[in-house]
Amino acid sequence: MSKRRAVLLLRERFRPCFLAHRGDRPTSIHRLQAASPRCSSVETSSSSSRASPRPQFLAMEHGLWSSGASDKNKAMVEQLQRYGVIKSTKVAEVMETIDRGLFVPPGGSPYFDSPMAIGYNATISAPHMHAACLELLEDHLQAGMRALDVGSGTGYLTACFALMVGPGGRAVGVEHIPELVASSTENIKKSSAAPQLNDGSLSIHIADGREGWPELAPYDCIHVGAAAPQIPEALIEQLKPGGRMVIPVGTIFQELKVVDKKQDGGVSIRDETSVRYVPLTSKDAQLHSN
Repeated sequence: MSKRRAVLLLRERFRPCFLAHRGDRPTSIHRLQAASPRCSSVETSSSSSRASPRPQFLAMEHGLWSSGASDKNKAMVEQLQRYGVIKSTKVAEVMETIDRGLFVPPGGSPYFDSPMAIGYNATISAPHMHAACLELLEDHLQAGMRALDVGSGTGYLTACFALMVGPGGRAVGVEHIPELVASSTENIKKSSAAPQLNDGSLSIHIADGREGWPELAPYDCIHVGAAAPQIPEALIEQLKPGGRMVIPVGTIFQELKVVDKKQDGGVSIRDETSVRYVPLTSKDAQLHSN
C-alpha cells in the first residue's frame, strides 16, 4: 500500500478527530498573506493535477489516535511506526533522539498527536506531521547537506534536521517572532542537537520566512510550516538543483506539495496529500490575528 493511500485510509478512519493544522481554533493563526511572484520554469506533474479526496475542513494534523496517547517520546515514535507514518529507521532514530517534550511549553501534552499552542498565535505541529515531512525529505537530509526550516517555531524540526545532516552540514531555522527565536534556542540547548548549535552548524535567525535565508543558500531541502497562496519565488531560487522543498499551498483547500528542482533549474511539483495549515503571513498579521 502506498504512503498516500495509507494516510487517506487513516484520515477516513479518524475523520471525527481531524482539526486544523497547527491550530485547533480559528483564532490559532500562525501566518497569513504573502502572495508571492508567479513561479517560473515550473512543471506540474500529473499527480498534482489528479483529483484527490478533499474532506472539507478536515486535516491530517490532529490525532492518528485520539485517546491513550503515549506519555513518552520513544513510545510516541513507536506508535507512529505502527500506524505506518514512520517507515525509515533514520527518521525513527532522530525522532527518538530529539525529545519532543523539550519543545512544548509547560502544561502541554508533548507526546499526544496534536498541535500545541506555543504563544504568539503560533503552534508546534503534531508529531505525525513532523514525521511525514521528515520521511519526504530524508534523501535530502544526508550527511553534509544543507536544510532550511521556514517558520521554525520551537526549533523541534530544525533540531531534527541538524541531527540528520550532521556537523558537516547546515541546519537553518527562520522565524519572524524574536521571542520564539530566543526560546527555541534555549530548547535546542537542552536537546541532543546542542553540540551543533554550539559549533554553528545549526542556527536560528529572525527573518521573514517568505524570503528564506539567502546567506546560506542553496539548500538541499526546504521545509515550510505554513500555507502560502503560491510557492514563494525566493524559496525556489534558494533550492539547490537536485533539491526538494515540502510546502503547503492554498487557502481554503490546501495541498502539501513536493517541489523538486531539476539540474537545469526547472521545477516539478506534485501533490502529496490534502492538508489544512494556517496561512503564511507577516509578523504583524500573525500577532494581531483574532
